[in-house]
Amino acid sequence: MIAAFEVLLKQTMGLDAASIGTSAIERAVQQRLVACGLKDEEAYLERVRASADEVQELIEAVIVPETWFFRDREAFAALARMVYEEWLLTRPEGVFRVLSLPCSTGEEPYSMAMALLDAGFPADRFRIDALDISARSLAHARRAVFGRNSFRGGDLDFRARHFAPAGSGWQLAEAVRKQVEFHQGNLLDPGLNPGAAAYDVVFCRNLLIYFDRATQDRAIAALVRFLALKGWLFVGPAETGLLLSHGFSSVKVPLAFAFRRAEAPPAEPPAVKNPVAFRRPPPSPRVVPPMPFSSVVLRTPAALIPSDLPTGIEQAMRLADQGRLVEAAKTCEEHLRAQGPSAQAFFVMGLVRDASGGHADAAEFYRKALYLDPQHHEALVQLALLLEGQGNKSGAKVLADRARRIEQKTVK
Repeated sequence: MIAAFEVLLKQTMGLDAASIGTSAIERAVQQRLVACGLKDEEAYLERVRASADEVQELIEAVIVPETWFFRDREAFAALARMVYEEWLLTRPEGVFRVLSLPCSTGEEPYSMAMALLDAGFPADRFRIDALDISARSLAHARRAVFGRNSFRGGDLDFRARHFAPAGSGWQLAEAVRKQVEFHQGNLLDPGLNPGAAAYDVVFCRNLLIYFDRATQDRAIAALVRFLALKGWLFVGPAETGLLLSHGFSSVKVPLAFAFRRAEAPPAEPPAVKNPVAFRRPPPSPRVVPPMPFSSVVLRTPAALIPSDLPTGIEQAMRLADQGRLVEAAKTCEEHLRAQGPSAQAFFVMGLVRDASGGHADAAEFYRKALYLDPQHHEALVQLALLLEGQGNKSGAKVLADRARRIEQKTVK
C-alpha cells in the first residue's frame, strides 16, 4: 500500500522515495491517517486521491525543513561579489533579481538579502523571490521569527545587526523582510512563473538529490528557463557533477558551487567609466566570513572531518570545484602515491570520475572511501545517486538511509 503513496508523491512533487526512505513516508501517512480519523491506509489513500487539500497536507507531513542562516557562507559572499564585479558593469540602472527555491522557512533568501545589504548594495536595486511547495514553511518564513536552530556557527554578528529579541527567538528587521517576496509553487509545474523576467541568480541547493535522474532532467530544464543567459546557478556540493553533465560550467569561485550555462558569453566591460556612483568593494570577510574549507565542501559530521585537510586534497577539491577535472585527478593521484590511501582522496577521485562520466570508476572510488571511513556522508550520498541511476533502488536506499542517520545525528 505504501508504494501507492510513493507514486502519488512522485507525481505531485517529484520526490524519489529512495532519497528519504520508505519509513519516512510511512510515518507521514500514519500521521495524516490519524489526523483524518480514518481506520486504515486504504481509506486514507481514497481520501488523498480525492482531495487536493489532503495531498498538500501529506506533502507537509513528508517535508522536514532543515536550514539555517548563511548555510555555506561562501555562496553568499560570491553572490555579493557577483553584483559588483560582473552585474553592475553593464547595468548602471535596473534591478538585480534573485530566486531562492526551495526557500523552506526563509533562512536562505533572508541571508541573501542581508549579504547584499551588508555589502552596501542599495535596497531599491535588488529583489528576491522565494518559492516553496510547503504552505506551512512559507507561513513561518513570512512571520520571520526564528529560534536558535536557525543560528549556527561561530560568527553570529549578523544577528545583532538585523534581528531583535522576540520571546525565546529573534524577529528579523523589516528592512530585510521587505526585500523578499514569498510564493507557493512547485518547480516541476510546467506553468510555474515566479517572476516576469529571468533571474540574474538562482539558488537551488540540495533539492536535485531528492529526484531520480529523469526528474532531475525536468528540474534542470525548469531552472534554465528561469535563469538569465549570463546568470549564476548555485547548487549543493553533491549536485555539481549533475550540472556539469547538463551543459553548465563552473564560474570558478572556490567553495561557492556556482555555475552558468556553458554557452553564456563572458561579462562585457563597462560601457562607461565608473558607471555606478554608489559602487563599493565586495564585502569584507567580516561581513560574510568563509567557513573552514572542509566543513563547506563535505557535509560530513564535524567530528569525522580532520581539522586540517592535507594540502594535496584541498588543492584537488578546489580544482574540481573550478571544473579543472584532469588537474584535480592528477593532484589526487600524486597525493595517493605520496601519502597512501585516504578516504578524502578516494572521495574526490570519485567526484572527478563522476563528473567526467566514468560512473563505474566513480562508484569504485566511493566504495574505497567508505571502506576507510564508513561514516563518510558525502560518499554515501554520491554512491546512492549512482546506484539509483543504474536501477539499483534497493542498494541506493540502504546507502541513503545510512547517510540520513548520520545527518540526523549531526543536527542533534
